Amino acid sequence: MGQSDKLSVLHVVGAMNHGGTEKMLIDIYRNMDLQHIQFDFITFSGDKAYYDDEIRQLGGRVIRVVNHLSIIEMKYIMEMYGPYDIVHAHTLFHCGLVQIAARLAGIKVRISHAHTTDDDQESLMRRLYTAVMKPTIQLFSTYTLACSQQAGRFLFGERMIEIRNNYQLFPNVIHYQDFMEEPAEEVQAFKKQLGIEHRFVIGHVGRFIEPKNHSFLLDILAILRKRNMDVVLLLVGDGVLKEEIEHKAQKTGLEEYVHFTGIREDIPTMLHSMDLFVFPSMYEGLGMVLLEAQAAGKKCLVSEAIQPEADLQIGQMVTCSLESGAEEWAETIMEMREPETIDLSRIEQAFIEKEYTLDAGVNRLRKLYIQENQKKVTV
Repeated sequence: MGQSDKLSVLHVVGAMNHGGTEKMLIDIYRNMDLQHIQFDFITFSGDKAYYDDEIRQLGGRVIRVVNHLSIIEMKYIMEMYGPYDIVHAHTLFHCGLVQIAARLAGIKVRISHAHTTDDDQESLMRRLYTAVMKPTIQLFSTYTLACSQQAGRFLFGERMIEIRNNYQLFPNVIHYQDFMEEPAEEVQAFKKQLGIEHRFVIGHVGRFIEPKNHSFLLDILAILRKRNMDVVLLLVGDGVLKEEIEHKAQKTGLEEYVHFTGIREDIPTMLHSMDLFVFPSMYEGLGMVLLEAQAAGKKCLVSEAIQPEADLQIGQMVTCSLESGAEEWAETIMEMREPETIDLSRIEQAFIEKEYTLDAGVNRLRKLYIQENQKKVTV
């Protein structure tokens, strides 16, 4: 065991900002058995991240790496802040370097976790790096997890998934109960504040980065407005491309019909303020916000990049190809306008059966940590 006779787990992330994977990790940490399991976090960002303070309040440490490509620095940190029983890396192909450092530091349980199906980088150097890191991850990881089968294939390779017995799906999990009941007063107040009480609201929650495809959402909105549909677009989140999308909205005369909320803590209120959730991602690991939208009973229009594991299979999700263009998406939205209600018990049953509940995720990860640690202790 690590510090204070607790099972000591070191998570390695880019930064604990307000993203889907990071939200899941902090939710798991909040609900983990903190008397017996402790998390620390290595981050590659020099800036303070959204969840850093809460990590410290929960008893964890946030450790910043100066050079994320330095195996020596990561090994030094693991030894200086440890001893750690487990390293759990969430850094795509960089997991390879993390796990080399962990092995050199004598950490016996080394978990690499796949969260996405692409990384949108196709340079020669990136392809070479990927070609080296895939087998490195397999060689130095003692266990591998993936949020979807396609995410696992992308990071670990098809053949390696088939022949290894230390790989499993670990679907994204949420506290679905937070999203099922509509916070009616908050929704009414929010929509009144924006002046959208009587308009059809299509919405999106996600970071303003290229794979989320916000520009395409504006293209769809422009077509719907041309067809005289009384519709507005609600965009929840922040990111490096937000100013660019704001500029496009102004340039195309859509500024009046697009509402940028920034980062919000009240995601249930945001989702229940929408009539339709639209998610035209270029690629996704699983799309945790889709689970949240379905938990809120919202119909979802998604791209073909969305993994099948994200569909609760209760009739709320419709898929449309990005190649079909904004016209087809606009037409589909018009066909999905009619409101439908879904029995909340069906939503709850789907989450429980698919084990997408936060309780299921916490229990599964706790059992995995204990199981793998005991294996290494007895070796």
